[in-house]
Amino acid sequence: MDTRIINSISGRLSLRAPQRESLEALAKAIDATNDKLLDPKHDVPALLETLKAEFPTLEDFERDFPSLCFALATGVGKTRLMGAFISYLHLAHGIKNFFVLAPNLTIYEKLIADFSPGTPKYVFKGIAEFAAYPPEVITGDNYEQRGAQVMSDLFSNVRINVFNISKINSEVRGGKAPRIKRLSEYLGDSYFSHLAGLPDLVLLMDESHRYRASAGVRALNELNPILGLELTATPQVETGSSTIPFKNVVVDYPLARAMEDGFVKEPAVVTQRNFNPNQYSKEDLEEIKLKDGIRLHEATKVELITYAHENDTRIVKPFMLVIARDTTHAKALKEKLETVFDGKYAGKVIQVDSSSKEEETVQALLNVESSDEPTEIVIHVNMLKEGWDVTNLYTIVPLRAANAKTLVEQTIGRGLRLPYGKRTGVEPVDRLSIVAHDRFQEIVDEANKDDSVLRKLKFIELDYEEKQGKENFQIGSNIDAQIFGGDTKGSAGTTYKPKAQEKPLFVSEPEKKAASAALAVIKQYQSKPEQAPTSQALHSEAVQQQIIAAVKEHLTQGQQSLLEDEEQIDIADVVAKTTALVVDNTIDIPRIIVTPKGTVNSGYHAFTLDISGIKGLKPQERSLVSQSLQTNEQTEIGEGDSGNYEPINENYILKKLFDYDDIPYDEHAELLYDLAKQAVECLNAVNDEKDVENILQNQSDAIARLIHAQMDKHFYEKATEYEVEVRSGFTTLKECSYTAAQGQDVKNYRDTVTEVSKIKQMLFGGFKKCLYPIQKFDSDTERRFAIILERDAIKWFKPAKGQFKMYYKKGTEHPEYVPDFIVETNDGILMVETKSAQYKNADGTWNEEVTEKAKSGVKWCANASAYLKDNGGKEWNYLLIPHDEVKEANTLGSYISKFQQSLSGTK
Repeated sequence: MDTRIINSISGRLSLRAPQRESLEALAKAIDATNDKLLDPKHDVPALLETLKAEFPTLEDFERDFPSLCFALATGVGKTRLMGAFISYLHLAHGIKNFFVLAPNLTIYEKLIADFSPGTPKYVFKGIAEFAAYPPEVITGDNYEQRGAQVMSDLFSNVRINVFNISKINSEVRGGKAPRIKRLSEYLGDSYFSHLAGLPDLVLLMDESHRYRASAGVRALNELNPILGLELTATPQVETGSSTIPFKNVVVDYPLARAMEDGFVKEPAVVTQRNFNPNQYSKEDLEEIKLKDGIRLHEATKVELITYAHENDTRIVKPFMLVIARDTTHAKALKEKLETVFDGKYAGKVIQVDSSSKEEETVQALLNVESSDEPTEIVIHVNMLKEGWDVTNLYTIVPLRAANAKTLVEQTIGRGLRLPYGKRTGVEPVDRLSIVAHDRFQEIVDEANKDDSVLRKLKFIELDYEEKQGKENFQIGSNIDAQIFGGDTKGSAGTTYKPKAQEKPLFVSEPEKKAASAALAVIKQYQSKPEQAPTSQALHSEAVQQQIIAAVKEHLTQGQQSLLEDEEQIDIADVVAKTTALVVDNTIDIPRIIVTPKGTVNSGYHAFTLDISGIKGLKPQERSLVSQSLQTNEQTEIGEGDSGNYEPINENYILKKLFDYDDIPYDEHAELLYDLAKQAVECLNAVNDEKDVENILQNQSDAIARLIHAQMDKHFYEKATEYEVEVRSGFTTLKECSYTAAQGQDVKNYRDTVTEVSKIKQMLFGGFKKCLYPIQKFDSDTERRFAIILERDAIKWFKPAKGQFKMYYKKGTEHPEYVPDFIVETNDGILMVETKSAQYKNADGTWNEEVTEKAKSGVKWCANASAYLKDNGGKEWNYLLIPHDEVKEANTLGSYISKFQQSLSGTK
């Protein structure tokens, strides 16, 4: 096995763990046969016996040539794996000729695109050997022309032949030979004969369960490939009421593992709380499920909009799938959905069923993924098949009778792909909901079976009384409200009209245009700290004159008619008022970049290993069983001995630790040996010598992972000095993106909240010192703290995501940290975090995540203070306040004296 090439391909193609596992399995199979697997003259029965010893799930190749199946769950990435297979076979073994089978036209066209350079999902991106000479893609449409060229070229690069098996199946009906076998005037022979004569042809079969026993595949058996590689999420063939599993599976990565590893959405079954389906007629139950499905759909739509705004990424348009009983039922559903709900979904519902050709059906479904396409509801009769790789299906309403296993396993498969390629950590964005009021308990029972693929299914109950949907609000700061005016409107149409000012800041249209221009110019000074080190510097005479000149130039540029407006208004006065508005509604947040300078030292502090995860490890039975083919008598050989021996026990663990690229062994040899020694001593204390050897032989990788995870917590990086670069003296406030209950009134922040569990769905207003007209709180603690700030602070706000671009350490990741409050007082500026006591450890200290956030906040405040104090600004400090300390009787000053954090540590 060429580990170097495997590592290189895995890195360049960013293979996920199951993809790498599959690539290693292929390499292992070739290595186990001493490369005879790739020899065109190989002995197939002998190869089978050799590989059965390596892969316990392999029983038979099921073909005349060696064929191995890689069963990977939908959404894991089978096309990329095909690219990895081709790359490895070419780079490690010189294979040049590949024949790829697609199950239908849609996947056929998709594969051609993915194997062609310059396309968005090109599978060989990063493979240097293919950069100058990319593989030649020959298709079922151009093989007669391209085939003639490549047949005469003995020194060409890799060739990938992509063919549609469904088309071949149609060609062989009635016992005919497929077109590829027929004599061609371009070729002087058949292209099939050319391929069959190649000594290194490898056959790759995508979604092979769709056509495994078809006439087309039987015709292709005569290609005599040296090796077949099958990829499918369903390693079984349905024949009537029975299911026949594949016998050549070497890697099985089922849906349950994909869910657990976070490669797909998390499916959830949904019902109403305290719901009894027996109380309703069939028609009423159907309507309830449809309406609840739409509630979920609309709520998801809002969550996706909010996520996109918060993370500056594209907006995903979700859609709902309704599974109908038959075409007549589907037609009736379409008419109902387009007319109810005040016609909201008119023109947004499509029906796809057997009345359409399969390829047209799949293409219509693929189009639904486009954000520009209006469809929000798809009505389908049959369970959907392969080729539909959309990522924006979020809600499924099954109205067709099916047992729980079939209902969920066949339904969720098409909706599990993630729109952003990975889970986001935001539950509604990562969840696929199945509305099943009448089958809820049945699905729950099925999911709780030990062997169920639904083992990871979530259960969600809807509150029947919660009639309101959700909508998204984009909330601008007070500056925007006073200059641009207008109401705050949610995505569902709810309008919030702030309290009218006694006198608008700008009344006439010319003034508003001038103020808008002035604001745009002022924002440019954010990135000019040498001219405006703080927001107060905007008041300087020099800066004011520059702003006035820029505003005049903007108003007159290319539009001389605006000179008349300029004569009617006082530009200098408008600029002065706009500047005052900005300064009064700004808390100086400098944009600071800290970079190490000089020598940077990094490593790991010595520490005592947490052995709780190691102490419970038990020896594994790995004995071999020999069964006589004559007497059927079994003999046990060995007692858990893996055959891998090390002179000292610590070496078992050290060998696994060496595989981690982020640990320089030479620099940390002493620490690594000490940690391995601690682990071995722990095992010695609770096991005899024989069991310790067994555990280390068979489970050293798990011990190494545990040690590596603990090492991350003790990593340090130090530079001889750091350079602090200030890129902005102040920053204007970002627009806030909120999700809240639809159609609600904006509550006064002083109003007592009785249903505190629903506070995240509420909007609050009535502030006098907040820099936004509307705020949203994550807890009632935050609302009560806002009452204190309205009384004691000069100004305050809750920052939007991306306002600070501040990050903290969480294991090996560095998520963004968004503090709860930013507060300005007479004496300084505060970054405040209010935290529940549940985040405290048993000894009263804050847990690791809260502590890391605090460290990040304290460091940011220290850098900001150093800059602002040199430029006449205020000092920043960080407060970490337990939630049970937030009481209206307390003053802000008392919190500063009691809960201020420092670089030396957190209280």
